[in-house]
Amino acid sequence: MQTPHIPVLLEEVLESFKEIKEGYFVDCTLGYAGHSSEMLKRYAHIRHIGIDRDEEALAFSQKRLEPFGERSTLYKGTFATVFPVLTESPIMGVLADFGVSSLQLDKMERGFSFNSEKLDMRMDASSPLSAYEVVNAYPKEKLEYIFDTYGEIKPYQKLAAAIVEARSRAAINSAKELARIAVDVLGSHGKIHPATLMFQAIRIEVNNELGEIEGLLDALEAKHYKDEIVSLITFHSLEDRLVKNRFKQWSTSCICDPQAMRCTCGNDHALGRPIKRKPITAKKEELKINPRSRSAKLRSFKFTKSS
Repeated sequence: MQTPHIPVLLEEVLESFKEIKEGYFVDCTLGYAGHSSEMLKRYAHIRHIGIDRDEEALAFSQKRLEPFGERSTLYKGTFATVFPVLTESPIMGVLADFGVSSLQLDKMERGFSFNSEKLDMRMDASSPLSAYEVVNAYPKEKLEYIFDTYGEIKPYQKLAAAIVEARSRAAINSAKELARIAVDVLGSHGKIHPATLMFQAIRIEVNNELGEIEGLLDALEAKHYKDEIVSLITFHSLEDRLVKNRFKQWSTSCICDPQAMRCTCGNDHALGRPIKRKPITAKKEELKINPRSRSAKLRSFKFTKSS
């Protein structure tokens, strides 16, 4: 079955889970099962759980994973909601690929593309908040906040003001129209589309993407198994910062005040260790095949004690 989405850092992801000897592997961002199907092929001794909020992706993956029978179980929902209540055990591997899938980006009706006639950007088409409401109903101050915080756009005030001014004349109905506003305000520089960071910021707001990551990290911290491996793929600095900082926290043994004269905490608080010190990025060969992998970073962590 042909997949409409190329899984990023596939070989590196598979390699990160090579020590798993038993139990369950959870793909928190199942998508079109690119990573999951290869995991099931390579590691015949493990069982699989897939989570996704996108009905279309789940339907596709259910068919794709049929050959693996009862080894695979799928759940619909956000991973921050579903993962904490999983009853299957032991969970020995956890993967999350925080990027938007190629199919979501390329399908014009999903409203993620700069050229789309729709303004949507929902990963779950049944959720109430879409990009249309954010762009047309959010007050100027709230737009400024998401452009500054989630997009790290320097002229965030100017961009928010331009949107408010445009929607005062008529509702902004398409992603294409919204992208034109970004071009007018920010200008065109280099290969990156000027609307990229604005679309990122709106998408994060619509799908609560950073809140979802925090929720997953909280769930992993609260409940994990000894030797459980977590591999997380991020695509921009906001995501990577959350993962990097949490891995650092989990690997810190002494939690005494840095000003303390001596350690009094027992120096035994580390939950585990990062598998590699630096994140893994795509090789030249992959970049040629899949340019969208250029910003992907894979960080892996191994728990050395159970919760």
